[in-house]
Amino acid sequence: MNRNSGLFAYRKYITAAIALLFVIAIIAALIPQNDTPSTVSQNQQENVETVEEKRTITISAVGDLTLAADRGAPSGVTFNDVFEDEGGDTSYFFRNVSGIFSHDDLTIGNLECALSDLGTRADKSFAFRGDPSYVQILKDGSFEAVNLANNHSADYGQEALSDTVANLDAAGVLSFNGTDTVVTEINGIKVGLVGVNALNEEGTSQLVPAIQSVKTQGAQLVIASIHWGVEKAEEPESEQVTLAHSAIDAGADLILGHHPHVVQGIEKYNGRYIVYSLGNFCFGGNTNPSDKDSMIFQQTFSFTNGTLVPDDNTQIIPCRISGSDSVNDYQPDIATGEDRTDIIDKITERSRLVGTDAALLYFGNEQTAFTSSAQNAVSSSALPTALPESQRATPSPEPSPDSSPETSPEAGSESEN
Repeated sequence: MNRNSGLFAYRKYITAAIALLFVIAIIAALIPQNDTPSTVSQNQQENVETVEEKRTITISAVGDLTLAADRGAPSGVTFNDVFEDEGGDTSYFFRNVSGIFSHDDLTIGNLECALSDLGTRADKSFAFRGDPSYVQILKDGSFEAVNLANNHSADYGQEALSDTVANLDAAGVLSFNGTDTVVTEINGIKVGLVGVNALNEEGTSQLVPAIQSVKTQGAQLVIASIHWGVEKAEEPESEQVTLAHSAIDAGADLILGHHPHVVQGIEKYNGRYIVYSLGNFCFGGNTNPSDKDSMIFQQTFSFTNGTLVPDDNTQIIPCRISGSDSVNDYQPDIATGEDRTDIIDKITERSRLVGTDAALLYFGNEQTAFTSSAQNAVSSSALPTALPESQRATPSPEPSPDSSPETSPEAGSESEN
């Protein structure tokens, strides 16, 4: 083979190789390519930024729970008597409202008695201690937490109070009292529970430090339960308003008040709600209180990426503490008819006394009660921000709250320390 023929063959091989590379390049261009690592990382980051984690917590709150009777109460009609008449059925007392409580995430009440068989009765006019087995009443009623910061939880001394806490713990019911705060996780959100007895200076001084303490422990939602005020008063004292505002300024997201034994108004301050008095609820301290009006306050708190989102997912469910007008049957129920209208009028008018417009208040019933978000991923836009017009406050021009004096011999002075 001469030199020219060899050169020709070499050029032919080069041309074929170039053609092959060209074909490979075309085929490669037609095959879908995966993103480079940097592109994948960028896309993942964009997805993280666009998918927001939304969680909600629904709470229900009620006022005084006195699961006991004073030793001087008339026999045959006391809380203990009714318990025995019902055959020791612990589900009896909250049967009419447990359907609401079992569908929220957290139900809170103010437990104004010891649940113990220990201790010595304090030297006071009225003292309340229920049987330790009564903790099951709270469980059957679907209560997850109770405040013990009040003037009756220690009626039988520190020994009985400590035993009460132990009995509640054993039943799985959280309790909080003064410096003994609680931080618990609900639906992936840390909730701080604070309770103080503001009938004395020591309790009042504990409030802000307790709120700061649970915040330091990582609480993303803080609920403060405050025992305060004047019995039968229709509105809070100016000192209560100042204290409530300071609690919210310190980081509380909801204030729950009790002690007056009647419902009071609701205020919204800096985007947070203050329920000045929830009234009685299951109240063994009186066999026939003159004022049987009560309420369940509900609020659903919404969180986006762990941060509380301001909204107004609240409602008030008017209640009566007894199904009978002539005697206390210790079985709270949802108010209907004229009773419901009267309670709406009362709460609306008393809310005006603390500067709240009626348009801010929404009144519901068992059918409209908020339920927990089982999937923990419900957008706040999916929750009701207002009830139907028929359920809004429609107060009478001149409401006439029941202010008749107590006639029952065990009416009691809750202001005793």
